[in-house]
Amino acid sequence: MNTQDVLEEFRGAGALREGHFILASGRHSPMFLQKNLVFQYPERTARLCKALAEKIVAQFGKPDVIVAPAVGAIIPGYEVARWLGVPSIYVEREDGKFKLRRAFTIAPGAKVVVVEDVITTGGSFREAVEPIEAAGGKVLCCACIVDRSGGKADVGWPLVALATIDVPSYAAGELPPELAALPAEEPGSKRLRA
Repeated sequence: MNTQDVLEEFRGAGALREGHFILASGRHSPMFLQKNLVFQYPERTARLCKALAEKIVAQFGKPDVIVAPAVGAIIPGYEVARWLGVPSIYVEREDGKFKLRRAFTIAPGAKVVVVEDVITTGGSFREAVEPIEAAGGKVLCCACIVDRSGGKADVGWPLVALATIDVPSYAAGELPPELAALPAEEPGSKRLRA
């Protein structure tokens, strides 16, 4: 599956949106990939996550566990894990920091792949690694359905992206006039607090 195939899955689900969006990173963008419109369809999700699982194995071998940052990446994390035949767990925010909760554990030395949905800066991935390493897990890579940074995101580990696109994003004080003129939507989940 290539970038065009992935974008067709998003288009087919009505998930490729245009306007003015505030991303989970806090940056502003004229495009938003509303991944949950894709993930509501098991067949679309299965195609994307099977391809991502195959790409992970081809580059790093089979991991012991998949970890996803809550809330947005739980579905693709689970589906990638299903294709790989390994457990799927997730980290979630407590007092603003990712933690392993709900009795989830990672065995010391376990090979871990962190699965994200869509990344822009890699910030959530870097945060998700902290509790994994604290538990003794060995992070192999970050894997995502879409890297919207055009390959520029600094995740701090190798990145396996099913699709890579270069979508502009801007700091709040650097918006181009045409974007600033549009009302901003904040459709992500990062600011949810558990």
